[in-house]
Amino acid sequence: MSDLSGRVALVTGAAVGIGRGIALRLAEQGADVAILDLDEDAAAATVAEIEAYGRRAARVAADVADRAAFAAAHAEAVAALGGVDILVNNAGILRIAALLEMESEDWRRQFAVNVDGVLHGAQVVAPDMLARGRGSIVNMASWVGKSAMVDYGGYGATKAAVISLTRTLAMELGSGGVRVNAICPGTIVETRMRDAADQENARRGVPSAAERCAALPLGRPGLPDDIAKLAGFLASDDSAYMTGQAINVTGGLWMT
Repeated sequence: MSDLSGRVALVTGAAVGIGRGIALRLAEQGADVAILDLDEDAAAATVAEIEAYGRRAARVAADVADRAAFAAAHAEAVAALGGVDILVNNAGILRIAALLEMESEDWRRQFAVNVDGVLHGAQVVAPDMLARGRGSIVNMASWVGKSAMVDYGGYGATKAAVISLTRTLAMELGSGGVRVNAICPGTIVETRMRDAADQENARRGVPSAAERCAALPLGRPGLPDDIAKLAGFLASDDSAYMTGQAINVTGGLWMT
C-alpha cells in the first residue's frame, strides 16, 4: 500500500459510496482527509471512520457547482488540516433519460455538478499545489464518457468532458509538478447513484446492474473499494510518471 503520510487530501462527494471508499483508502495510506459533501450526517460518520484510523479529518460543505462555495470550503479544509496535496473530484449526479426527452434543467444540472465541479476544484486547489511544486488531482469520469449507452447520453457527455478537462489540465499543470488523472468506473454497486439507477431501470424493465454484470469477463459488478485502490495509487508517488490518463476500472465492460 502506497504511503501518503504527511499529506492532506480533499475528496468531494465523500460522505457515501465511491467517495467514502476513496476517503477511507487515503486515510488507510496515511493521509489526513477533508470530506466535502452536502450530506452533513453521512459526512460526519465518514469523518469518524477516518479518525478511527488515527488520521485527522474535517467535514466541509459546498455545492461544487458554486465556485465561491467551493473556495470557502477549501479555505476551511486548509485551516483545519493544512495545504491540500491531493484533490479527488468525485462529486457527481446522474439523470436517466433519452436525449430527445431530457429536461433542460436536468441537462444543465449534470454539467454544473459533473463538469463545472471538476473545473472549480482545479481552479480553487491547484494554485496552492503549484506554489508548493507538487500535487495530484484525480477526477471521476466514467466508461460512458468513452462509449455510449441509451438513456445515459447527458451523463456520458459530462464524463467525456471530464476526460477532456483532465488531459488539458495535465498539460497545463505538469511543469508545475501537479499531475492530473481520471478514473473511468464501470458498473459500481453499493452506491446511492447505482441504487437510484437500478430503481429507475426496474421501472423501465431494464435488468439490474448485478444481472447485467454477470456477462462481464470478470463476472461481477465493481465495488467502491475497486475504485478507491486506484485512487490511492494515483494519489501517491508510485504513479509519479503518470498524468493525463483516463483509466478504466470496468471488469472488462470497456477496454479502450
